[in-house]
Amino acid sequence: MSSKKLTHFILGAMILGIISGYFVHYFGSASGFSVQYVEYISVLTDIFLRLIKMIIAPLVFSTLVVGIARMGDASAIGRVGLKTFSWFISMSLVSLLLGLFMVNLLDPGVGVNLPIPEVTASTGLDKGGFNIREFFQHIFPSSIFEAMGKNEILQIVVFAIFFGVAAGSFGERAEEFIRNLDMLSHIMLKITTAVMKFAPVAVFAAVSSVIAENGLDILFTYGKFMASFYASILMLWVVIILISSLVLKRRTFHLVSMLRQPILLAFTTASSEAAYPMTLEQVERFGCKNKIASFVLPVGYSFNLDGSMMYCSFAAIFIAQVYGIDMPLSQQLLMLLVLMITSKGIAGVPRASLVVIAATLSQFNLPEAGVLLILGIDHFLDMARSATNVLGNGLATAVISKWEGELDEHRSHR
Repeated sequence: MSSKKLTHFILGAMILGIISGYFVHYFGSASGFSVQYVEYISVLTDIFLRLIKMIIAPLVFSTLVVGIARMGDASAIGRVGLKTFSWFISMSLVSLLLGLFMVNLLDPGVGVNLPIPEVTASTGLDKGGFNIREFFQHIFPSSIFEAMGKNEILQIVVFAIFFGVAAGSFGERAEEFIRNLDMLSHIMLKITTAVMKFAPVAVFAAVSSVIAENGLDILFTYGKFMASFYASILMLWVVIILISSLVLKRRTFHLVSMLRQPILLAFTTASSEAAYPMTLEQVERFGCKNKIASFVLPVGYSFNLDGSMMYCSFAAIFIAQVYGIDMPLSQQLLMLLVLMITSKGIAGVPRASLVVIAATLSQFNLPEAGVLLILGIDHFLDMARSATNVLGNGLATAVISKWEGELDEHRSHR
C-alpha cells in the first residue's frame, strides 16, 4: 500500500467511524447494544497498538546502539545531548506560555456554566508515586528485560547509551555485531510496514467506539473549549514550524509534508507512540543521520511533548475559569513553572497529561475534581496533542541533525 493510498484509507476510516459510531449510539443506546459494540470494536484498536508497541523496544534499542557506537567518543554524545535537551526545554516553555496566552485570550471557560462536580469527587486518576523518586525510577532501569517488557523508553535509552559506548570502544572487533543490530532495526521497520496495513481498521474502531459511547452531543456541549484548544494547537504548529525554519530554512515545510502520515496516524489513534516507527523512517528519508535520529526521537517522546505541554497549561486555567476562580498573572506563571517541572516525570504514567493537571490543581487550591469536566472529551483533545507531539519531535530531530552537520541536504527526495 502506497503512502498516499494509506493516508486516504485512514481519513476514510475516520469519517466512516464517526458515521457508524453515531448510528450505533442513536439506535443502540436504549437497548444496551452500544455498550457491547464499544467493548468488542475496541479490541481492534488494542490489537493495533499492541503490535506497534511490540516493535518499539527492539527498534529503539537497535537504532540507538548503532547510532551511539558510530557517533564516536563520549564528548560527541554529550554535545548532542546538551543541544537536544536545550531545544526540548525551550520548546516546552514556548508551548506552556502559548497555552497560557491563548486560554486567557479566548476565555473558553468563562460563561460556560457547566455543572460543577463535588470537590470530593474522585477523578479516577492514580497520582500515587508522582514524585522525584518515581521520576528517577522511570529513567534508570533495574532490568533491561523489564524495561523492554513495559516499553519504558527512557530506561531503554539509558541502557542503550551505555551499551553503545561500550560497543564502540571495541572498534573493528564490534563492527560485525553493530551491522547485525543495524539489520535488526531494518527488520523491525519492515514489520512496521506490514502492521501499518491494519491502521485504517484500527482508526475506524477507535473513532467509532468513542462516538458510539458518548454520541456527537458531547462535541457540541464542549464545543467552545474544543474549538479554542484546536485553534491554540494550530497556533502552536505555526510557532514550532517558524522557529524550526530559522535553522532548517525552506526545507522545514518539506519535512512537515513528509511527516503528514505519522501525524495523521497519531491524530486518528490518539497515540503518538503508534507513529514512532514511521516518524523515525521519515526523518531518516529526509536526511537525518540514524545516529542522531535514534537518539533524539526516543528521548523526545518523554521530554519533548509540545502538544501535551500546551494542554496542561490550557486545561488548568480553563478549569479555574469554569469555577469562576480568578488567578492573577503571577500565580499563573508560577503554575507554568510547576507544570514545566512535574511534566518531565510523566513517562509511562497512564493518562499522563490529566495526572499532571490533577496534581497541579491541588497545589493552587483548585478542586482536583475539575479534571472530571474534561475527562469525557479527553480522547478528542488527545488526538490533537498526539499529532503535535509527533510534529515537534520530527522537527527537533532535523534541527539537532542540522546543528551537528549530520543532515543530508540532498536526501529528502521521495
